[in-house]
Amino acid sequence: MEKNKLINEVTISFKDQFLSEPLIVFSPGRINLIGEHTDYNEGFVFPAAIDKGIALAIQKSEVNTSKVFALNKGELYEFALDKINPIKNGDWRNYILGVVAELKVLGKTLSNFNAVFSGNIPGGAGMSSSAALENSFVFGINELFSLGLSKEEMILVSQKAEHNYAGVKCGIMDQYASMFGIEDSALLLDCRTVTSKPYEIDFKDYELMLINTNVKHDLAETAYNDRREVCENVSKLLGVVALRDATKTNLDTIKQDLSEADYQKALYVIEENNRVKKFAEAIEKDDLGTLGNLLFQSHDGLSTQYKVSCTELDFLVTKAQGSSDVIGARMMGGGFGGCTINLVRKSGTEAFKNEVSKQFKEEFGRECSIYDVKLSEGTHLIK
Repeated sequence: MEKNKLINEVTISFKDQFLSEPLIVFSPGRINLIGEHTDYNEGFVFPAAIDKGIALAIQKSEVNTSKVFALNKGELYEFALDKINPIKNGDWRNYILGVVAELKVLGKTLSNFNAVFSGNIPGGAGMSSSAALENSFVFGINELFSLGLSKEEMILVSQKAEHNYAGVKCGIMDQYASMFGIEDSALLLDCRTVTSKPYEIDFKDYELMLINTNVKHDLAETAYNDRREVCENVSKLLGVVALRDATKTNLDTIKQDLSEADYQKALYVIEENNRVKKFAEAIEKDDLGTLGNLLFQSHDGLSTQYKVSCTELDFLVTKAQGSSDVIGARMMGGGFGGCTINLVRKSGTEAFKNEVSKQFKEEFGRECSIYDVKLSEGTHLIK
């Protein structure tokens, strides 16, 4: 469903239920072009907001509770502002409660509100629907009650909501990209300083395509914590704050103290950080061939060195490598499932879509899902 239709549905639903004129916010999901598992190493990432997201209709309420209606799910949730705690298996409710709770921690005064939201971000595809939802509410509430928060302050509220109410210790990339996105641009984000530089990208005869494996292997969480621990241990041994400060030469000085597996993981992070910087240079030179190669190299590192890929993701990237219409592809996100991101020639998209869908089904006995995305602006009011 495209954006305008989504906004329309949310507006109509709000007016039907609450009989008032709402404020409308659109908050996008995000993709990450390159720079995977570099964020918690205080490194560089290259996210962009996309044209899929969450539409929110919100307005003050005269009654003594707040009501939020999740349109996609047909679920209404009513709560009192003075009795906010995380809900066990609360799903989407916890993101909203978390935002309200964290605003109160900042000493902000808000009164009750009504809201309706709906989204068109495919679930489980690693496009950060949770960050989009958090950002839509913090942005809407900030506007509604004139709280005077900057976008920088708003994303920290969203991140803390995720940490304290959803129980996910995420970095800042998702909230940042969703809030600060710029149309046709990706953001070179420094995860240490939380500052970014926008790069306008002209993909010319190519476009971005996401292919969702529709699987999530349960290794994800333990593997994530394990990788994080390896990175922190290697940083300690090197005497640096984080792997973003290390070079391969440094790493080689302690090679004898590391297992081969841990050496490769640390080396991957160092090399991936360098790839992100090369990616920025390639955009400046309008060099799509190099952009594509860097994507393939990134996937190879994630699969063979960092070992966070899976059979389905590797299969899709191998098929992309074998196609004359694809100049780059890699797994995107934490790994063990989710999506690949592909740079595909526009004239060959349909053929590649059909071919890869057919081969995936033959190989795994189930469907993959395919989405086209465009780089879009961040969280904003719809006038």
